[in-house]
Amino acid sequence: MEAIFHERQEGSLCAQHCLNNLLQGEYFSPVELSSIAQQLDEEERMRMAEGGVSSEEYRTFLQQPSVNMDDSGFFSIQVISNALKVWGLELILFNSPEYQRLGIDPINEKSFICNYKEHWFTVRKLGKQWFNLNSLLMGPELISDTYLALFLAQLQQEGYSIFVVKGDLPDCEADQLLQMVRVQQVQRPKLIGEETAQSREQRLPRSDVDQAIEVNHPFDGTSMLDEDEENFQRALALSRQEIDMEDEEADLRRAIQLSMQGCRRSECLNSLSTNVPQSPHTSQTDSLSSEELRRRRQAYFEKQQQQLPQQDQTLNTQDKPAISSSNLEADPGGDMSEEDMLQAAMNMSLESVRNHLNTEEKK
Repeated sequence: MEAIFHERQEGSLCAQHCLNNLLQGEYFSPVELSSIAQQLDEEERMRMAEGGVSSEEYRTFLQQPSVNMDDSGFFSIQVISNALKVWGLELILFNSPEYQRLGIDPINEKSFICNYKEHWFTVRKLGKQWFNLNSLLMGPELISDTYLALFLAQLQQEGYSIFVVKGDLPDCEADQLLQMVRVQQVQRPKLIGEETAQSREQRLPRSDVDQAIEVNHPFDGTSMLDEDEENFQRALALSRQEIDMEDEEADLRRAIQLSMQGCRRSECLNSLSTNVPQSPHTSQTDSLSSEELRRRRQAYFEKQQQQLPQQDQTLNTQDKPAISSSNLEADPGGDMSEEDMLQAAMNMSLESVRNHLNTEEKK
């Protein structure tokens, strides 16, 4: 493998690397390829000038950049083709109808030039074996005869343009050596980016956390499944949480409604209780019959109607008249005072309200 000439990628000079790897030597430099590109530009300009130097097409052509090269180091297929003509070599499109009609087995060819998105590389036969001399690789890659046709078909499927190199290539040391011996390749050469990334990882110290993660979670092909399972469980938990929140909101609304009903009832009870002064004779009035209480209440209200004209007319009609114990006279018909009768009446009213509310709650 050491005898095989292989230029690695530098900048965007893949066309130069492609030609030199094909010819197995430093035959072309960027300056020489730029000279060929400028010559092609001049020939194109002269052809455009034949239509008139004052024509709109000619002025537009002069304003456009060169299609044969650019500042990055890219060179067109025309530059590569003209460079190979110096060695008597010709390029034919691999998948063209003309070449396909020939029915030539790729194994019987000598070399191919492949292009995809301004990247060029060579696949060449050295001795009796095929090698991928891509400048993006760290070294030549051995391709078996049985894999060559599949390799070219895969490149075509990925969008590569493949050209067959026709003609006699210059002699090289690697070709002569590999005519006598065959090489074996245990490991495929890495890409330049892969080699750089691996060397960077080896130089950088790994943290204890990364090492612990690698030990506890080695890559066994199930990490993606574990992650999907974790995402599923998280989504399931969120859905359950949303259901619980909806249930809690429903319970909260139900509690608010019950609380509002309770507040209305408590307000009713409070309004009744606040208008009733407490008396130590409550236990006495509770033992009275309803008929006795009705009779005494009627007597109390009749007496109140007699006293109303004598009260102050300046009082607001919406305010309840304040009745003190000094203004009430003892009832000649019984031992209870008028205040006790009023207390008993209000207690009966409260009791009827409580019974009514209990009946509604049971319903």
